[in-house]
Amino acid sequence: MKKSIMVSLVIGLVGLFAFAGLSHASEKDKAKDLVKHAAAYVKYQGKGKALAEIGKAKGSFDKGELYVFAYDLQGVMIAHPKNPALVGKNLIDVPDSEGKLFRKQIVERAKTKGSGWVDYKYLNPETNDLEDKTTYLLKVGDIILCCGAYKEYSHDGD
Repeated sequence: MKKSIMVSLVIGLVGLFAFAGLSHASEKDKAKDLVKHAAAYVKYQGKGKALAEIGKAKGSFDKGELYVFAYDLQGVMIAHPKNPALVGKNLIDVPDSEGKLFRKQIVERAKTKGSGWVDYKYLNPETNDLEDKTTYLLKVGDIILCCGAYKEYSHDGD
């Protein structure tokens, strides 16, 4: 029990300091770092506990415009802190506003490469505007962890 509490505390502190230390990093770097932190959480806490935390609004993986969400390998949303109504839905064939099947790309990239970036248009839940977004994805076991950065708010020009 004490070991579990210590592991949780260490993971939380490392993630907090890593995220805070990226204040001058690009939004893309912050998104990638948040996904890696979530991956460590999955490995140490287990899939169930991690998905519950990922899906929690204002939880450890919800940093405003940057937030982790997760799919299974078929494109079913399994955790989302901003839009829990999506959880349990297979979204693989739902396009963005320009017809791009970005979720299909996310799943394929996860299955073939294990990680990477996918670009698309998405409604920013913080501003309610349709914006260009780039999402970092990382396959961890049978789940795909994602975090996107809205390009209009990216300070590094990409």
